[in-house]
Amino acid sequence: MRTDLNKYIFLIPFLLLVSWVPSCSGRSGNISGSQNSTSDTNLPGYKTELVKMISPGENAEFKLKDVIRVSLIPSGNEQQIDSVKVFFDGKVAAKLTASPWECKIGSSFTVLTGRKSVKAVAYTKDKSQAVTRFVIVYSDVVPKKYSYKVIGTYPHDKDAFTQGLFYDNGILYEGTGQETGSSLREVELETGKVLRLHNLDPSLFGEGITLYKDRIYQVTWRNKVGFIYNKSDFRVINKIFIQTEGWGLTTMNDRIIMSDGSNVLYFHEPEMFDAAARIEVYDNEKKVDQLNELEFIDGEIWANIWQTDIIARIDPLSGKVNSYIDMSQLFPEAKRREINADVLNGIAWDAQGRRIFVTGKRWPKLYEIKVTE
Repeated sequence: MRTDLNKYIFLIPFLLLVSWVPSCSGRSGNISGSQNSTSDTNLPGYKTELVKMISPGENAEFKLKDVIRVSLIPSGNEQQIDSVKVFFDGKVAAKLTASPWECKIGSSFTVLTGRKSVKAVAYTKDKSQAVTRFVIVYSDVVPKKYSYKVIGTYPHDKDAFTQGLFYDNGILYEGTGQETGSSLREVELETGKVLRLHNLDPSLFGEGITLYKDRIYQVTWRNKVGFIYNKSDFRVINKIFIQTEGWGLTTMNDRIIMSDGSNVLYFHEPEMFDAAARIEVYDNEKKVDQLNELEFIDGEIWANIWQTDIIARIDPLSGKVNSYIDMSQLFPEAKRREINADVLNGIAWDAQGRRIFVTGKRWPKLYEIKVTE
């Protein structure tokens, strides 16, 4: 899929601050749901329960762009209630000022997959009360399933526990892991020869790497620290600090995307490495976690799913999985056991030559592949 990548610079912050248009019905409807609701009792002026949420139910399931109907009933004398504000995922979705206390959260809100909060805050003259439910928004498409064709093979250091990989200007760059064995490498593609090597401190477990301008970023697994290198000589020019585990890295325009082994992807601004946004990755049936090594290819985030031979291709705007690539026959597990090789991990994209490279932890080869039906 070819995509104009410049639009992502605009759309990511837009989705975080998406404007709202209340869609409140003035009529009663047939809405089913549990009578039980979760009340937040830490608001100023809280004294007693004012409303109960009838729908949506806790962990109710929806698809992207679905409309969510919210229905509330007063717990006591509804004449006491002046107004109700309804929030979706922290953003105001509607304001109700009269019975029936119902509204619709429109499709302009359900644009990101994940577990989202629906909160209603009821107000009287002297108190307020919040009721919160959580819903799950799944992808609205069934992911396509692809295979691959091997275009070429290249030597790869069978001792390299590959954690990160990218390609730039004819050279492969590789990050390796394991305590006492973590490194950053510059590798000659055709021969697999290591042209430059920087070893991390033995106490650190190296993880993903990516290139932003003339700087290489590398994170570590559980040490909550990472490094910024000068690309030309691997000189450390800065440290970065992370709040979660570090797994994979890739660059999308002016953001560095990081995985932490869950189904969450974090969008960091490069200078201070602050997380500016995040998405939760889901397909049409489940959350997709164990996201590991990342690569940004033609408008999609490609992610190795740890302990599998599957690559997920993710829409960075919504979090949905567009498709999966089954790589199980590339270097079968039985052959890996013979040489103590580990899982598939490592994706690199040659944007100019439009070539995709993949490898794994302690694999003796790196493969150029083409995706096929």
